[in-house]
Parts: sequence; structure tokens; C-alpha cells
Amino acid sequence: MRLYLTTLNPTDSVVDGFLPAAAALGWDVTVLTDQPGRYGEHAEDVIETDVRDAAAVIDTIAGHHAPDVIFSNSDHLQAATALAAAYFGLPGKDWRACLTAKNKALTRRALAAAGVETVRSARLRPGAPPPDGLPYPVVVKPREGVASEDVILCRDEAELLRAAAAIWARRPGATLVAEEYLEGPLRTLETLGDGRVTRVIGGFRTHLGPPPYFVEERLDWDPPPAQAREPAHVLLALGALGVGFGACHTEYVVTGEGPRIIEVNYRVIGDNCDFLLADVLGVPLHEWILRVHAGEPAPPPPEAPARYGTAVSVVAGSEGVVRQAPPVTTPDAAGEVRLWHRPMRAVGDRITLTNTNRDYLGVIRAVGPDRAAVDAEVSRFRAAHPWVIR
Repeated sequence: MRLYLTTLNPTDSVVDGFLPAAAALGWDVTVLTDQPGRYGEHAEDVIETDVRDAAAVIDTIAGHHAPDVIFSNSDHLQAATALAAAYFGLPGKDWRACLTAKNKALTRRALAAAGVETVRSARLRPGAPPPDGLPYPVVVKPREGVASEDVILCRDEAELLRAAAAIWARRPGATLVAEEYLEGPLRTLETLGDGRVTRVIGGFRTHLGPPPYFVEERLDWDPPPAQAREPAHVLLALGALGVGFGACHTEYVVTGEGPRIIEVNYRVIGDNCDFLLADVLGVPLHEWILRVHAGEPAPPPPEAPARYGTAVSVVAGSEGVVRQAPPVTTPDAAGEVRLWHRPMRAVGDRITLTNTNRDYLGVIRAVGPDRAAVDAEVSRFRAAHPWVIR
């Protein structure tokens, strides 16, 4: 079985998730990337390719070994990878669904047209005034942004103009969207589909840092009951977008009027939470995803686990140089709580705050019998291993 994996920079999900999963399945892997020098230690067969261009991906594969699976976990490469899979007649996502999910304006339009939900929003372009009638407060964000980058809460038009100008200074010519602020608990739903059926495999409650920014500081295992309104609404929304193949990570808010979609990320949840999801469920999640892309049916939903898990992102609170950092940590086999720490910065790194997920210093992942035990172990670890920035 030959897997072509399209990717940009090495991520934990690829390096520690999908590549080991492919090895466990006994597959041969060819990595296609525009950064081949960064994959030499992770894969034997690496080919430099303009992976954002479907035609280039197709041409590279056609000149190499015959493909059995073409897959990507990158937000930026879903449409191009889907087109390549379709060209070779392999299982894959609908490229139109990939584009619609990635483009936040198209997502809102598709959900409204299908009668699933209406969240008021408008496109913003450089040099054009904001449209009248925006329902302040609004959230402004790049139309195709990721990682909470340049996502800002604006209470009035003056704040919106300042925020948009600052974003355009960093992203010249970018199209932005301004949409009504949805108030309520922020949650996620994690799904896996095979093109015929979409399985709900879990969900988290998301805790954000202080406004006006939207930095995710902690995710706690908290899937909604199957009979609740939330899973049905999210699945209806995914159906309207054409999303139903492979993994999907959907963020939504439980408002007073019911659940409302924030965004649909047509890949597995990130920031180490894919590993947390696998740990809590006790399943080989990355293998499951690859097997679906090989044409196998999605496995039945796992039973509700008798475990609790959390992912705590340690966010830099000040600028400066990292003087002390916790080590990479793996679980103590004797403990009732399994805890991992994955540092994202190192001693000597200079920290400049961005008010995005890129301010993470490290991620602590912990799984145990209940929340009290997990929280106690996380607190113990943080007290014993502080980050020091001066």
C-alpha cells in the first residue's frame, strides 16, 4: 500500500501521528512537501513539490510509484489533495467541500442557503468602508485564517476599523470577514466519516483567554450526549457543507438560541488534542483516519470511556527570553494519571507576543480516572516545572 502524504512544515500530528500510523499499517510512504529539508529524519522517501498546486501534486505522483492513498492533514492543502485523489480515482474528500469549509464566508453562505443557521456576517476588503448594519459587537478574522491569528472582538465601528487596518498591515490585500459575536460556551465536535456515514467520536469544551482575542488555553473532554441537540445540529451543518469523509474538527458555540457553528476544520483536531482524543478513547485514531482514506468503512463509535482528559496550553504572559523551560515529559507507568508535556519553545528563544495560538510555550496533556485527579497532577507538574521568561 503506497501512501502519498502532502504536507507543509512538520507538525506533531504528522511526525508523531500519521507517519507512525502508516508504519504500523505496513504502508510505504512518500512525503510530498515544499520543505523537504525538514523531513529527512522522519521519512525515507521525500519529494519536493508545490503541494498547494493540485496539478503539481498530480504530476509528481504520476512520475513516481502508483498511489493507493493520497492524504493530507494540513488546513491549507485539503482542496489540492482532494483533487489529486479524485484524479487517480482514489477515496477522498469533495474538493468543493474543502474549499467551502476553509473559506469562512462560503461556510456562512452555505449554512444559510441550506436553512441550517444564519449568522450575520460581511466581507471586508481594503479601501472599502464596513457595510452598514453590522451587529456589533462583531468578530473580525481573515476569511481563510488559522490558529486564532488576527481574530479580534470589536465593540463598534471604530474598533473594527482599527483592527482591520492592523490586520491588513500584516496581510496586505487579505479579505476579512466580520460576523456577529456568538455568546455562550465554546465546544468542539470530532467526527470521522467514510463518505456514507459520519461517526461522532468525541468532543471538548474550550476555554479561551481574555478578550478581545481568542487564544485557546485549555480543552477538556466533554462530549455532548448523543440525544442532545448539539451533535444533530453539527452533523446537519456538515451535511450542508458536503463534509463527510475523513476526520473533521468543528467548533461551535451553545448560544441561547441553540448551537451555532464557529468554523469547520476539515482535518483532525490539532494542538496535541488528536493524541488526547486517542488517549481518552483508547483507540489508534491516526490509523483509523488513514484506513478510511484507503477505502475502509469508518469504525463504529467507541463506547463512552471511563476516563477524563485535558490539554492545557501554557501561554506566554510576557515578552523576553526563555531562561527556564520544562523538559519533554512522558507518563509515569505507576501513576493513575498519565501526563505528557510537549515544549514548543526552548531556553534561549525570544518571545514576542502575538495574541494567537503561536504564543504557546508548551502543551500539557493528561488523562486519568476523573477531573480532580487530572487537575491535581497538572497543577503539580506546573508548580514543579515553571517557565521563566525575562
